[in-house]
Amino acid sequence: MSVLSRYMGREIRAAVIFVLAGFLALFAFFDFISEIEDVGKGAYGLRHALIFVLLGLPAHVYELLPIAVLIGAIYAMAQFASNSEFTAMRAAGLGRGRALQAMFRTGVVLALATALIGEFVAPSAEKLAQGIRLGAIGGSIGGKFRSGIWIKDDPRDGGQAEGGSARARRFVNIGELEPDASMRRVRIFEFDDAQRLSRIIRADRGVYVDRGQWRLLGVTTVTLSHRELFRGAPLLSSQTTTAAEIDWASSLTPDLLGVLIVMPERMSAWNLFRYIQHLRDNQQDAVRYEIAFWKKLVYPFAVLVMLALALPSAYMQARAGGVGYKVFAGIMLGVAFHFLNGLFAHLGLLNTWPAWLSASLPSVVALLLALSMLAWVDRAR
Repeated sequence: MSVLSRYMGREIRAAVIFVLAGFLALFAFFDFISEIEDVGKGAYGLRHALIFVLLGLPAHVYELLPIAVLIGAIYAMAQFASNSEFTAMRAAGLGRGRALQAMFRTGVVLALATALIGEFVAPSAEKLAQGIRLGAIGGSIGGKFRSGIWIKDDPRDGGQAEGGSARARRFVNIGELEPDASMRRVRIFEFDDAQRLSRIIRADRGVYVDRGQWRLLGVTTVTLSHRELFRGAPLLSSQTTTAAEIDWASSLTPDLLGVLIVMPERMSAWNLFRYIQHLRDNQQDAVRYEIAFWKKLVYPFAVLVMLALALPSAYMQARAGGVGYKVFAGIMLGVAFHFLNGLFAHLGLLNTWPAWLSASLPSVVALLLALSMLAWVDRAR
């Protein structure tokens, strides 16, 4: 039986690699056409566009691998059925359970590859690609608002990871975020325990030093003093100071700011987890990043579900159509799965569903469909 398992695994892997290569060529072509529009801006040339497209391929591999596994496995199973190989395998004692085991052995390797690419290769390549692109064009991340990026920052006495008490309440406005995560046109608004504005810091530039320490350059500080006069009449005084540079402690790090360069869906699970903790510590909405985090955990298992979804095609003989018909059905199933992933992510975000539910529903639906199809072909035999 191990000979049959190795043979099935080899044929499935070959078909998956072939399908994945076709998808990557198609997506790389579309990406390159999209990048052509920016060639000539600043120092951005064809060389940079090619590098950007190549660095985007790992992210496409991660996103497309479950779909490629489904189509490739359906093609391999359909070939077995059309050549009567699967009939011979069943006559040799290959039951449905053993067939699933043989496919899952291959699926475990592909699932691990999906997880490793999604956690280590794709996020690093995507961040490097965006950095090269922005650096060549001469651009920066400016945020969704005209004033730039707004981030809540509450540094803690015992360290943020240890859950210490907040020693300051402040909002940070970054006019532009450079590809190296340095900041330009920085404004920091600090508030006291009574929620009154106590200090405003303006800096031309901010550079990360180490361990939560930033160096602000070209700094102007306005310190506000709140005093109470006779019968509660308030008095507000201010003092302005300037400095060439100052050190500034913050819970913000280049990794956290790098989230603004890479889309949540293309971040690593570890960086998503850290950023979710940062948002929770600052009492901010983290639903979008929680959904992306759970999708990172669930997505590799979708490879196994796709293999289970492909197995019934081996039991469908000529009455269910030829190889081309089954491959077309696999493409439609793969496209439906891809759109379901996006649909449930948006529905979860709009309806505040639990993040794990939004991320796992498409795979659960696909698994139920696979089990029902297996039950159907089992009854039809």
